[in-house]
Amino acid sequence: MNRGESYQGITRRDAARLTVAALAAEITGGIGMSQPADLCFLPAVELAKLLKTKKLSARELLEASVKQIERVNPKVNAIVTLVIEKAIDQAKRADEAIAQGQLLGPLHGLPVAHKDLHETKGIRTTFGSRIYKDNVPDSDAIIVERMRRAGAVTLGKTNTPEFGAGSQTFNEVFGRTLNPYDLTKTCGGSSGGTAVALACGMVALADGSDMGGSLRNPASFCNVVGLRPAPGRVPSLSQTNSWASLSVDGPMGRTVADVAFFLSAIAGPDSRSPIAIDEPASRFAAPLERNFKGVRVAWFKDLGGIPYDPRIRTVIDAHRKTFDALGCIVEQAEPDFTGADESFKTLRALGSLAARGELVRTKRELIKDTIIREVEAGMRLTAAQIARADALHSAMFKRFHDFFQKYDYFIAPVTQVPPFDVTTPYPTEVAGVKMETYIDWMKSCYYISITGHPALSVPAGFTPEGLPVGLQIVGRHRDEWSVLQLGHAFELATGAGKRRPASTA
Repeated sequence: MNRGESYQGITRRDAARLTVAALAAEITGGIGMSQPADLCFLPAVELAKLLKTKKLSARELLEASVKQIERVNPKVNAIVTLVIEKAIDQAKRADEAIAQGQLLGPLHGLPVAHKDLHETKGIRTTFGSRIYKDNVPDSDAIIVERMRRAGAVTLGKTNTPEFGAGSQTFNEVFGRTLNPYDLTKTCGGSSGGTAVALACGMVALADGSDMGGSLRNPASFCNVVGLRPAPGRVPSLSQTNSWASLSVDGPMGRTVADVAFFLSAIAGPDSRSPIAIDEPASRFAAPLERNFKGVRVAWFKDLGGIPYDPRIRTVIDAHRKTFDALGCIVEQAEPDFTGADESFKTLRALGSLAARGELVRTKRELIKDTIIREVEAGMRLTAAQIARADALHSAMFKRFHDFFQKYDYFIAPVTQVPPFDVTTPYPTEVAGVKMETYIDWMKSCYYISITGHPALSVPAGFTPEGLPVGLQIVGRHRDEWSVLQLGHAFELATGAGKRRPASTA
C-alpha cells in the first residue's frame, strides 16, 4: 500500500501483514477461489445479474476488487481510506441473504467507494483537509445511506481536493491522485479519486458531487461516465443553505447503463431536502434503447467566446457524423450565455463564505490559498451584487428553457483542455488566452451548472498523446432519462469507453 492510504478499523501494521492471499482466504472462507482480472471491469449491471442469479458471490467479487486495489492503487492513489474488514462483513451478509432467497437491493453485493466529501458513519471522512484528517462521522450522507440500503459493499473513500475546491485532485492529507492513462497527468476533480478507481477496475460504482464540473471533468479526463443530475434528483443535506442548487451529488460508472442503474438506487424524494424531486427512481432501471431519428441536436459554437484547446475541438467535432448516423438533425446553435460567469462566481463565493467562512477565520493556516481567496471574495459581496447574480441565474435558466423548446439536446466538450501536468495546480492559459482565476478553465462545465439542467460526460476518444476526451450531453430540465438514452446510443456507436488505461495492465 502506498503511504497515502489509511485504514479505519485495522492498524497500519496489521494492514501490512494482511496480504492479498490472506484477504482472499478470509473473504472466500478459505476455499481458494480465484477470479480473472477482467471480472473487475465487467459492467455493474452484469455483475448485479451474476450476483442475483448466484453465479457469483459477493465475497468472490470483493476478493477480485481487493486484489485490484492492492495491485493498482499504489500507482494512482485513488482510494485513500480502506475498510476491508467492514467490506468482508457486508459481503458475507449479502451472500447469506441471497442464500435465503433475499436480495438486499439493486446494488446487492457490488463493491463501491464514496467520495471523501461524503460523510460515512464510522469511516474517516477528511474532506481532503488537515482540519478533518481524523474526523469519523456518526451519520451518513443521504447518497451513502441509499447505497448502503441498496445492498452495496463499501470498500473505502476516494481522494478529492481540499473541500472539493478545484478540478485537480490533490491535498495535504493524501497527496495527488494520478491519471491512469498517463501517470504524469492530472485525473481532474473534484471527484478525481472516484473516476480513477472506476477507470482502474477497483470498484463497480462510486459516487461523486458536482458544482462546477466535479462529476463531469474527472469522467472526461479518465474515460469513464459521470452524470450531473438536476438539483434535487439525488437529495443532499446542507448545514448552510438547503435551497442551494449549484452543488449536486450524483453517480459515476464505466458505462452509461451503469450510471443509469446506479441512479435508480440513489435518486428519489426525501423529506429532509426541500428541493428533492418527488419522482420515483425506478424509471432509471429501464432499458435505455431508443430511436433518435429526427431528434434535434444543437452543436456548440464556443459557449459565448470561451477558448478551447484545438485537440479538444478535433475530437468532439469529429462526432457530428456520429449523431448524424444516429438519425439526429444536427445544427450549430447555442443559447446566450451572457451572465453565466458572473452569476456562477458570485453564488459560488457566497456559498464558500457560508460553508467555510468560520474555518478561514479560526484555522486559516490550515487552509489552501484558493479557498481563502474564495471566502474573502464572498466577504466582499454586496447585497446588490448578490441580487444581480440571482437575477442573472434566473435569466440563464429561462434562456435554456426557451432554447430547449426547439432543440432536444445541446452538445459541447466537457473540458476546455486535455489532462495537464499533475504538478500544475490549474491551467493559467487556454489556447493562448490567459485565465483570470483558478476555475476559469472550467467554464465549459460551470456555464452548464448555472442553468440547472442535467449534463452527462461520456467518453469520446483520445488526443494524439493518448489522453481521454469527454463529450457533454445536456438535456431538458430534469430530463436525465433522455440524456442517458442519448449517451447510451453514443457510447454504443463509438466504443471509446472500452479502452483501458495501461497502468492497469
